Amino acid sequence: MSLDDALPPSVTRHRPFVLYWLSRVSTTVALHMQAVAVSWQMYELTSNPLDLGLVGLFQFLPAALLVLVAGHVADRYDRRNIVRACQFVSGLAAAVLAAGTFGGWLTREALLAIVFVVGAARTFEATTLTTLLPSIVPPSLLARAVAASASANQVAVIGGPALGGLLYAVSPVVVYVLCCTLFVMAGLLTGLIRVERSVTAREPLRFATLFAGFAYIRRNPIVLGAISLDLFAVILGGVTALLPVFARDVFDAGPWALGLLRASPGAGALIIAIVLTHWPPRRYVGRIIFGAVTMYGVAIIVFAFSTSLWLSMLALAVMGASDMISVVIRMTLVQLETPDEMRGRVSAVNALFVSASNQLGEFRAGLMAAWLGAIPAVLIGGIGALLVVLIGRRVFSELYRVETLDAPRR
Repeated sequence: MSLDDALPPSVTRHRPFVLYWLSRVSTTVALHMQAVAVSWQMYELTSNPLDLGLVGLFQFLPAALLVLVAGHVADRYDRRNIVRACQFVSGLAAAVLAAGTFGGWLTREALLAIVFVVGAARTFEATTLTTLLPSIVPPSLLARAVAASASANQVAVIGGPALGGLLYAVSPVVVYVLCCTLFVMAGLLTGLIRVERSVTAREPLRFATLFAGFAYIRRNPIVLGAISLDLFAVILGGVTALLPVFARDVFDAGPWALGLLRASPGAGALIIAIVLTHWPPRRYVGRIIFGAVTMYGVAIIVFAFSTSLWLSMLALAVMGASDMISVVIRMTLVQLETPDEMRGRVSAVNALFVSASNQLGEFRAGLMAAWLGAIPAVLIGGIGALLVVLIGRRVFSELYRVETLDAPRR
């Protein structure tokens, strides 16, 4: 009997995917709980927004150094073992955070070093998880598996920060111990996954192979425009690193408020993801992506001027929703515009740019807040995102003129 003959009616009855889904939810919840705890703890230690920016920078550095190699490692070795090893390393890092917090010896430098280690593990894990999914579900279930995996990720992005903020108010040690438990549990679940199709042989690792994705993107104005628009808008407009400052100094609240603020973009993104699942953009796709980035910048400006926690949460939710619109269109365009034999390397470059935009955006925000203050730093970031739209409209005119997502334009 073939695999498709024995196909379960849904991905929820396909045991390897259920294990994969539970593992991914566990590790994503742990990562976001830990992010809330680390950022609040760092701000408590130093009261310096620049250090919050350094947390983002130290997460980005391993991604910049390792992401292309991680893609090739995922093509050569047992992907389950790679993911499991990364999850156990993250669990060990959480255990060190718990011990250091309990013992009172955790310093600024130790926090940054641990963040760097977690960032390195996350680089290999995230890259490998993407390639693992097609090997554990039949092709006829892949689309549903991808959708279910994405929705699980958004739920974790919402629940993780909120839970981390609430538990931090009880004890940061509790947060880190729970994170350690979730990472270890994720690793155990990953080890139980049965792979349906093994990794095929790949071309040898060479300099040209590693950087072929960059060369292709540079030659394709639509892919280059979609990636660049997101990259510069998020680098200039990123506010996540400064949320501890707003929670404590602007809203005079505790880590519970930080958890709610960090969960708000995920809530907005989840809502719009559900909407786009039923009503994807059909016309004026290029204009929509530019409009989404414009809305992103406006939401950041509203957040900068807000003195209400609930209005700020709403602004962050709109920011997350507009970013999700941009992400969906960008990812679809990248897949449509890229030939199959280049998709892995182009996706690796795209992953690097996404990491760069998020973590370098946090560093930019922290650095500027140390110079000018948190509110001016956020306000300038929102204005910068709007300037990216204006400049991008001229530089990436081919992207602006894209009408539909129905067929490739190659």
